[in-house]
Amino acid sequence: MPSSPNQKMKLLYLMQILLERSDEDHPLTVQELIQALAEYDIKAERKSIYSDLELLRQYGLDIETRQSKTFGYYIASRQFEMPELKLLVDAVQSSRFITQKKSRELIQKLSSLTSKPQAKQLKRQVLVAERPKAINESVYYSIDTIHLAIHDGFKISFQYFDYDLSKARAYRRNGAHYNLTPLALCWNDDNYYLICYNAKYDDFNHYRVDRMSSVSISTEKADKLDQGRFNVAEHMKRVFGMYGGELVRAKLRFDQSLINLVLDRFGIDVPLHKVGDCFEVSVEISESPVFLSWIVQFGDKAEIIAPDSLRESMRELICSLSEKYNCNP
Repeated sequence: MPSSPNQKMKLLYLMQILLERSDEDHPLTVQELIQALAEYDIKAERKSIYSDLELLRQYGLDIETRQSKTFGYYIASRQFEMPELKLLVDAVQSSRFITQKKSRELIQKLSSLTSKPQAKQLKRQVLVAERPKAINESVYYSIDTIHLAIHDGFKISFQYFDYDLSKARAYRRNGAHYNLTPLALCWNDDNYYLICYNAKYDDFNHYRVDRMSSVSISTEKADKLDQGRFNVAEHMKRVFGMYGGELVRAKLRFDQSLINLVLDRFGIDVPLHKVGDCFEVSVEISESPVFLSWIVQFGDKAEIIAPDSLRESMRELICSLSEKYNCNP
């Protein structure tokens, strides 16, 4: 009787069965392995299973045994452990720039890196309360294109849009393409941003990746930029909400209860100067509505000391809020 066409792939199917169906809580007996191979029309004897398991161990598969009434075999360690996979799944699910559809696809791929019984834990984790997600499906591929442009030293071409009240795209510059030098992708306030250099104005601009469309690598070489002029980490410390604004040196005073939040915002290396029950920092920031709102959230526990122009901007903001809510300034 002729053997099955799959018989020559017995060892490969055995490895697949162990990877997909076994873990520490779900060991497979030799008989179960024989039955599983039979599903692929592969015949196996108990003696051959023992030799195949040893070959897979020599190949590098971490196969352990567990004894109850009989011996069971399972994959003891994998490229990713369950806590790591849960962390990655949660990151994918909570990322606003990844659409729901792409999130499901990525989580399905992550689930394939563990056994099917353990993969159910990852699927249950996906049922965490819905979070706001991007609706621009091309984001995933735009990021890859941007990385390639940065690596190869080319500009990128793209259109940029906002959403109107009907959630339709309203393109800036009447849909004209931007053609700029990409410097870095960064994560800020739950959004992915592209930082570009604009040679025409000798300045840096920020664009939300989920609001970019028709992203492609330009035929133009990227503009040369002195490396000393741009540092991603330093840039992120001083820019709030990726809003543009004039860079100013600000002296800020905070209640000591806010020290963790200040260090999270400006970095652990920022010098702190004790002033009574408070402390002061001197930092370079981008003067913008987002920065002022960040200070406002702390109420009387935070104060702008200098410069006067920044204090005046804060005073104007507070007065406008007072009028809107019919309060006495």
